[in-house]
Amino acid sequence: MAITNWAGNVVFTPTEILRPSDIAEAQLLVSTAERIRVLGTGHSFNDIADGPTLISLGGIDLPFELDERARTVTVPGSAPYGAVAAFLQEHGWALHNLGSLPHISVAGATATATHGSGDGNGVLSTAVRGIERIGADGELSWVRAGEPDFEGSVVALGALGVITRITLAIEPTFEITQQVYTGLRWDTFLEEFDAIMSAAYSVSVLGEWSSPALSTLWFKYRDGRGDAPAELFGGDRVTAEVHAIIPGAAPDDNMTPLGASGAWSSRLAHFRFDRDPSAGGDELQSEFFVPREWAVPALRAIRRLGDRIDPLLHVSEFRTFAGDDLWLSGGEGGARLAIHFTWRQRPAEVAALLPEIEAALEPFSPRAHWGKVYSRDFDQAGAFDRLGDFANLASRFDPQGKFTNAYLGRVLSGFAAR
Repeated sequence: MAITNWAGNVVFTPTEILRPSDIAEAQLLVSTAERIRVLGTGHSFNDIADGPTLISLGGIDLPFELDERARTVTVPGSAPYGAVAAFLQEHGWALHNLGSLPHISVAGATATATHGSGDGNGVLSTAVRGIERIGADGELSWVRAGEPDFEGSVVALGALGVITRITLAIEPTFEITQQVYTGLRWDTFLEEFDAIMSAAYSVSVLGEWSSPALSTLWFKYRDGRGDAPAELFGGDRVTAEVHAIIPGAAPDDNMTPLGASGAWSSRLAHFRFDRDPSAGGDELQSEFFVPREWAVPALRAIRRLGDRIDPLLHVSEFRTFAGDDLWLSGGEGGARLAIHFTWRQRPAEVAALLPEIEAALEPFSPRAHWGKVYSRDFDQAGAFDRLGDFANLASRFDPQGKFTNAYLGRVLSGFAAR
């Protein structure tokens, strides 16, 4: 059988797809499989989820469990963030941040360190306080914050077991007002980078590389900030909906609303949970992270390739996020700038250009997003200081390599023997 990811650029060819109806059945299936990987929402853009046997937990009915005293919520790993956000908002609680797409699953986002934006906001995985998983022997176990293996077990690339439930830290609900500006010039962006990226709770800058001006500047202000100035950083505030992904295109109704203050659950993501997201799958995505202090020279280095990048591009997006201590997180060791590319569906041309982008970033210690497109020669081992420690952890938890696949073989090559 053959299935594809959401974007259609990866074709999976498993011999079987397992769909258990409860956790006990899932445990049995995992225990008897030779090699197995989890099939999630398909929003990764490489072969990280591929394997000879795939298992989907989407058919297992597990409740959301709110613990207000502990300020946590425990959710199925297969749950999309949009469903978690709606549940929490209904009960007066919130997560610290969301990614651009609320359609992605909590387990998938956790395993790959998906991030939102905001100088003070860690990647989504930093909210994790516990993970329940099915191990290679089929047994259920928890790893919780404060335990010896926790920092290595959160962003785990699917290598440590099949995630069944995740406990997340929560906080009281809050409101967000989203304002968008157009006309921010590249020169201003680079000269006032720190001021721009710290001007709101969450900030996203979108545009192309070779144009004098960027397309849109998104500020998400926390706790009901009211009127915004008509001009900010040389850009003009827009009063009508805009298309974030395709500059100049007619606005779509899949974007979260501008202007009026509203619940975090309907403003922190760029896209509405009840609509098809982004460019509807007609895209590829790459993303690289560089230390926050090297953001401006890194952007200048890529701009030199702008004339070659832009013909292949829908849009690029720039976001910042806080540092953390999760071994395989893009933020491990310090704050980062995320440099994002939403490509047109021209995979051969994108693949030919990526090594040049990666070479331009090489002086700035780049990391690549685990679930997106980067060249096979990109040095993830050199980018993540704890990758060797993680390989040893994976070998200890899965000595026979039940959860490995070709992707993990490439990433962990040269570290732990299987």
